[in-house]
Amino acid sequence: MAENTGEVKMTPTLGLTGLTMNAMALIAPGAFLWLTFAPQATEGSTAPSMWIGIVFALLLCLATAVCYAEMAKLYPGTGSSYYFAEQSFLNHDKAWKYARLMKFIVGWGSHLYYWIYPGVMVAVTGVFCGYITGTLWPNFMSAANPGPMFMMLVAIVFSFAVAYIAHRGVNGSTAVSIAINVIQISALIVFAVMAIGYRMSHPPGSEAWQFDSVSGEGYNYQFATTSQTVNGTATDVITRDANMVPQPKLDAAGKPVPYIVGYDMYDTSTPPVFQAHPNAKSVVAIHNFNWMFVQATVAILILVGFESVTAMGGEAKNAKRDVPIAVITSLLVQGAFCYLFEYFAANYFLNSGYPMSTATGSSAPIGDMMIMVGDALFHGHGRAFMLIEAVTVFLALIGTTLSCINTGARVTYAMGKDAEVPEHFGMLHEKNLSPHRAIWALAVISAIFGVIALLMLFGDAGALPDATIQALPHGFWSSVGYVSHDTMAKMPNSLLTITLASNFGTFLLYMLSCVTCIFCYKGHPNYSFLRHMLIPLFGIAANLICMAAYIVLPFMGYGTKMEPFLALGIAAVWGIYGGIYFLRTSKATGRTTLVTSRT
Repeated sequence: MAENTGEVKMTPTLGLTGLTMNAMALIAPGAFLWLTFAPQATEGSTAPSMWIGIVFALLLCLATAVCYAEMAKLYPGTGSSYYFAEQSFLNHDKAWKYARLMKFIVGWGSHLYYWIYPGVMVAVTGVFCGYITGTLWPNFMSAANPGPMFMMLVAIVFSFAVAYIAHRGVNGSTAVSIAINVIQISALIVFAVMAIGYRMSHPPGSEAWQFDSVSGEGYNYQFATTSQTVNGTATDVITRDANMVPQPKLDAAGKPVPYIVGYDMYDTSTPPVFQAHPNAKSVVAIHNFNWMFVQATVAILILVGFESVTAMGGEAKNAKRDVPIAVITSLLVQGAFCYLFEYFAANYFLNSGYPMSTATGSSAPIGDMMIMVGDALFHGHGRAFMLIEAVTVFLALIGTTLSCINTGARVTYAMGKDAEVPEHFGMLHEKNLSPHRAIWALAVISAIFGVIALLMLFGDAGALPDATIQALPHGFWSSVGYVSHDTMAKMPNSLLTITLASNFGTFLLYMLSCVTCIFCYKGHPNYSFLRHMLIPLFGIAANLICMAAYIVLPFMGYGTKMEPFLALGIAAVWGIYGGIYFLRTSKATGRTTLVTSRT
């Protein structure tokens, strides 16, 4: 790749629409409903508070978004919060000496988010492709439980394919983002309306559909069962034909017995397990404040990205005007409207034919729901409807991964220009004007984290029964990597662990950005107590609460323990290494920790 020995600068080409669409592509509600419903469902007893957890995460993000928008008005440029931290401290009358230290802390902390988040995206793309492959070729792979080796291969290929698009330059990326946003929002509205319509047209006690995870289809009859001995215990097992289709239970006249739907909130087990919401009020209720905080620690994944546009200040035509508008607009449209609407629909849809316990054991609960509502509305053609929706999800995955790689690479690029990370990261491609070295490095890192996230996809609470594992199609791509139920139950859920590590980095970055905003406007002529003190303080408090939830709530019996503690361990290792790296590079280059001049 050709490089120029002189300085190559970014060209301002993005208007308000391009900036907003780049931010919206990273938030991507068309993808994240499909992708994050499963890990949120595995958070134990806290699942009833899924919707309100998103509301709390949204309030946290809105407070942080205001801070980013206000800082972008003062300091438009490439580097986002890293750049803001340097400028705000350099322009502070008393704290200017700490500018280098603060910008490194913010920049290094942001990489805990920006370098792991794309790994989460390529991992869930692997899960998504495994689900679709299993749906189309069930004899090759299980849709509900895809093969780890296959998912890992997809994650690796996807990492480098998206990095190539990012390498080609920001204008091509923006065109992709605009098209994807229009398609994905339209598709999710269609599904959400259908899911709500299904619930309203099937009141308790009426004939409805139930989902069978083995065949991956919905059926409007009760299943026939036979008594078999499983692990030494007599168990009722669904009777199936040679194609694994569940056979109907027949009445005295020899006709299939219709399935009767119910919406009981809990089952009869001890302790009771959440199954569905009895009414719409239950969907939006808090239920338990601790449950809300647990769900928020996962839900933050679906809302991050509004700040990504601040990393493109160097490529904006009118950065001071357009970047702040794009930050707030992207979050309001995608978060306050799209997510709250679609998550309400998905939770409201839950019923005895597809309860939360079934969603917990599936790689793609939303895909299952699409099949069911499609079967009901299109007379048994639910799979075709799901596949059409899946195309839009895949496009959204491209958009969100692309946007994240673009953002992360530009933060790394800004640090490379300052020699806070190796200087070759601070170079632009001569032709494409993209930070190509940072992009390709991020592609490698994303592939590695994607593979790690898929090592134990059904660990901990999502451990599969031995009978399910034995029923998987056997082969290198379809079954290698699955171990026994007891082993899975003892291992952490790898995807949730990596997700929480990325989310912890997000909370850390957003909290530091709120602190930075306070310093930005302290003593400034445009200072506003509401926008530059009260809102940032709320953002700091909300982020601290979510970070503390990692440690406190598992000991109180809420959520799981292994995943958040491992995520904290990853964050601790990254922080310790960052401190060592900072001191070593400072000594090697002869730079001081504190700034000696405000020039």
